[in-house]
Amino acid sequence: MEPVENKCEIKMNGKIYPCHISMAMDLVGGKWKSVILYYLKDGAKRFNEIKQLMPTITEMTLSLQLKQLEQSGLVSRTVYGEKAPIKVVYEMTDLGHSFKPVLESLSIWAHGMLNEDLG
Repeated sequence: MEPVENKCEIKMNGKIYPCHISMAMDLVGGKWKSVILYYLKDGAKRFNEIKQLMPTITEMTLSLQLKQLEQSGLVSRTVYGEKAPIKVVYEMTDLGHSFKPVLESLSIWAHGMLNEDLG
């Protein structure tokens, strides 16, 4: 089998990616982004609700990851109220919802890995 030469180059938001996977991983890759999206897939949540579901993430990291997901258009942030106590809610956008089948597939794949002998 001969190697396939991939000359795909994607430009998006001022960045150049060597392939579609690279672009996707920039949006949802890393330790936390997909996990955050996984917890938002069933509905909107407040910051502290997400933090409780992810006890090992720091507040600063969660805040940064949510901001990046918001900038990528995968998550929206809605502020309710003008005076304390204000309520801030995070939820998936339509683009975020389009990632749900990938999350489901990853979940099934990871569950199957539990039964595999990786040693």
